[in-house]
Amino acid sequence: MGHGGFLGMRYGNHGPDWFEAELPWREDLVGAGNSGVLASGPIISLFDNCTSMAIWTRRGRFVPHVTLDLRIDYVRAAVPGRSVIARAECYQLRGDLAFVRALAHDGDAADPLAHAAAIFMVLGDSE
Repeated sequence: MGHGGFLGMRYGNHGPDWFEAELPWREDLVGAGNSGVLASGPIISLFDNCTSMAIWTRRGRFVPHVTLDLRIDYVRAAVPGRSVIARAECYQLRGDLAFVRALAHDGDAADPLAHAAAIFMVLGDSE
């Protein structure tokens, strides 16, 4: 099942250089007491998975890589009870590095709850 399966992440959509995934709201993923707000950990995992998949969609195949840097800027808390959707775009491949940007929202992409920027290193074949 893996980490994404445990969290309940679901495929959303993808294009030639982007990937979208959803993290459904669950009570056991809530961070602080009775707030109903998803904890940051599952949202970080959503970003990490989604940004990785954006690299694979751009390359057109699965290539092992590792996260070198993942910066997340939270703009606001997720609305309690709502799923979080992340969309990531791999905008640059340079040698064995991949550069990705992403945003997460809970229903309106024009009102994001977080932005992310990531750098990955490709292991082995970086063709």
